[in-house]
Amino acid sequence: MQLTLIKNTEPARAVPYKIARVVYAETRAASLGVVEALCAMIANHAAATGREPIDVVADADVFGALRPESDNHALLNVTPNVRGFDMCLRVVQKMLNGNLPDVCHGATRFHHSDDLPQWAVARGYICEAGDLLFYL
Repeated sequence: MQLTLIKNTEPARAVPYKIARVVYAETRAASLGVVEALCAMIANHAAATGREPIDVVADADVFGALRPESDNHALLNVTPNVRGFDMCLRVVQKMLNGNLPDVCHGATRFHHSDDLPQWAVARGYICEAGDLLFYL
């Protein structure tokens, strides 16, 4: 008997998982509020730049976890059965369906509180969720 690998031919089903992996890596699923804030920021950034959310989360200038030297980079390989990842996936799906309120007040950028990127030096943050600071 020969087994044939069946591949998912619907790329749209993969999009929420890819976004949720980045959200999980950046938030460590610290709380529902933190995950919702980051997802709202992704939606705001996508709307402001005319890009799709999947393209926004592929930007290593916005999401430090995408860089191999990041402490959070290994978290991108989270397995789908991890409880925190499941929460991230549900919130991402709400965002993609347009059912997530903007809890970060229009923010289009963020960083972790233990980091101060050059772009944030002359700005004041407008929202804080967990250890994430959000900016317009």
